[in-house]
Amino acid sequence: MERNAALEAVFQPVRPPTTFEETVERLGTAIRLGVLVPGAKLPPERELATQLRISRSTLREALTTLTQSGLLVSQRGRGGGTFVAAEPPLAGVEPEPLGEATWAVLDHRVAIEAGATLLACERGEAADFDRLDDMVDRMADADAFEDYRRADILFHIAVAESARSPRLLSEMTEVQGAMSDLIGLIAHPDQVLTHSNDQHRSLVQLLRRGDSTRAVALMREHIEGTEHILGGLLPRAAA
Repeated sequence: MERNAALEAVFQPVRPPTTFEETVERLGTAIRLGVLVPGAKLPPERELATQLRISRSTLREALTTLTQSGLLVSQRGRGGGTFVAAEPPLAGVEPEPLGEATWAVLDHRVAIEAGATLLACERGEAADFDRLDDMVDRMADADAFEDYRRADILFHIAVAESARSPRLLSEMTEVQGAMSDLIGLIAHPDQVLTHSNDQHRSLVQLLRRGDSTRAVALMREHIEGTEHILGGLLPRAAA
């Protein structure tokens, strides 16, 4: 693949802990901006994983997400590999770019989710955490995205309920409604949902232990992952 400064930036090492989500954002943004042009072939999997300093399994998950979103195509046989789609669905001007209002929603979510997680650690009871585990199981067993998202919304609202703060619960409900509008704009590959639900399950374990520091850090990582996915699959408003 022809190299230039923009491409060099695309293939710089990805930073943990959101390596999967940031890889999706990095490659998705490069495709939308035309840095990775339609028809361009990505480096071989082993080489690309080494360049990004991520595991091959993480890379495969990111590539699968971008393929299912229509940004990449995979071809087998001689001359095969992973290529940028001839007509990426998000290349060009989209009706709902990620503008200032969208980022305000995402910032608001950080404040509400982090606060709810902190108070849930302090005030939550075993019955609350059992209900959260039930929601995690429902997401794991969901056959359709609509079922997954319904349980996902209830999970985050249940975290706020565990915080024993009516105002916080009202704010969480509002935030989840706004997030549903955003999430409805992108594809929902199984890899993204599975990774997200693994974080849900780990969060419940931290809540049970009352480990507020790690729980809040994990919730921030969880939210940041969503931001990376949205940033990679949706266009940004012009500055």
